[in-house]
Amino acid sequence: MMKRLLPLLLAAGALAAASENDWFVPLGPPPKAAPRHISGGESFPPLPLPATPLRRSERKKDPAPPKLIGKVVWGETASLEVDGNATELADWNLCPADLQSLLRMSGQALSVRYGAQTVTLAGYDPDPSAVPLLFISGTRRLRMDADQLATLRLHVQRGGMLVFDSVAGSPWFTESVRETLAKLFPDRPLRRIPADHPIYHAAVDVAKAGFGRNPPGDQAALEGVYIGSRIGVLLSPYGLGCGWDGRPVPMLKQAVFFDVETAGRIGVNLVAYALGYAQAGLEEAKPELFGAADAAPPSDELVFTQLTHEGHWDVHPGAAAALLRRSAGTLAVRVSLRRQALNPDKDPLTGRTFAWLTGLDDARLSDNAIANLRRFLDAGGTLVVNNGLGLATFDAAARRELARLLPGQALKPIPADHPMLAAGPFPVGQAQLTPAARAAEPELKTPALEGIAINGDIRVIYSRLDLEAGWTGCEFPMMKGYEGDTATALGLNLIVYAATH
Repeated sequence: MMKRLLPLLLAAGALAAASENDWFVPLGPPPKAAPRHISGGESFPPLPLPATPLRRSERKKDPAPPKLIGKVVWGETASLEVDGNATELADWNLCPADLQSLLRMSGQALSVRYGAQTVTLAGYDPDPSAVPLLFISGTRRLRMDADQLATLRLHVQRGGMLVFDSVAGSPWFTESVRETLAKLFPDRPLRRIPADHPIYHAAVDVAKAGFGRNPPGDQAALEGVYIGSRIGVLLSPYGLGCGWDGRPVPMLKQAVFFDVETAGRIGVNLVAYALGYAQAGLEEAKPELFGAADAAPPSDELVFTQLTHEGHWDVHPGAAAALLRRSAGTLAVRVSLRRQALNPDKDPLTGRTFAWLTGLDDARLSDNAIANLRRFLDAGGTLVVNNGLGLATFDAAARRELARLLPGQALKPIPADHPMLAAGPFPVGQAQLTPAARAAEPELKTPALEGIAINGDIRVIYSRLDLEAGWTGCEFPMMKGYEGDTATALGLNLIVYAATH
């Protein structure tokens, strides 16, 4: 890291922000304020870390808390003179006490105790089981070499989470992060996180956002890169650290940052989400091999065909494999133990009898994909659509696309006594729902499946609650779906129904 001298030539209140260096200024001293208390809802257990017992002769003292967040060092440092006083700045640490304040607030709200550490990427071997979250903040363009970026990518691939905070709402930092992520994850674009996502409700609700200055609206507008069902990369285009650290930002009149209350609520949810999805991240990071289509697959073997689309289509990596392993030796139909991903816009579905489509956000099918799916259904195929995590955005998209696929044919509830549910290999009477699903639909006692019949058989099946998550054996906090036993029974019944009807 290079240290340099920068003359401060711009007066407070007269900044034009013509270049990124105009944003490299002190954000102001933290104000003296009373501790902030935020009440929390759901609590989360600490990460499973080893503990060494103390000897009786040793003086007992509070052990250091396990590390949850690593603050990444990047960029330059500078010595500035402001009002005759020397001030030290660093790209990576413009809000020096942001994470300490965040962990203090989250500790009060969630009754957990975690710490933070500084992370220098040179020679760093990421271990998400030890430090699940890496935090990067700044106002100028992100500057990292290829090795550093490869380390960040590896952290996410191993199951960790990256959080980028445009600490004062700087467009220079935000756009550089977007450009960087487009290179790091070219097949996984940044997406606007929907308002009902767990990141906004994991512990406290963030329905509306308040801002300390220049409000762009009343929404937090967080963006994310999905890795499986979780947010592997989170970007806040508006400042979080200023709210956590209590920085007034007097020298950047154009700054955009959350107020103390909103920043605190988002921060508590961020900690709760990182803890709640830590194990799911590690599990979903395990590689899954997509088998190429067999040259001549047996005509009596059902293949789990997963459809890709422009939205996030691979919500639960490994879930299908877990279900298919359960099917071996338990079903009277032959099922391939490999999931095969096909793009309905380009790949023919000829000879397939079962197709699975899922997502987390908006999912649009091309006209060609719609035509191919119609031919698939006309040939006797069964399409199952699953709402990953049970989110409203995908629910609306699924209903819209199914109306395009089969205009004039509405989804109808599948009754509990339908053979698919009551006479399958694993009859399902009462449906066991996750806590979030029970809270959202307290009167629901049986599976909430809907379908469209073609020539007397149900050929389109839609689940507004997540079926797939329950196949994995992982916990997904705030997920609206079915618990493991119910989800597995429903999944196996659907496979048998598709193969025998």
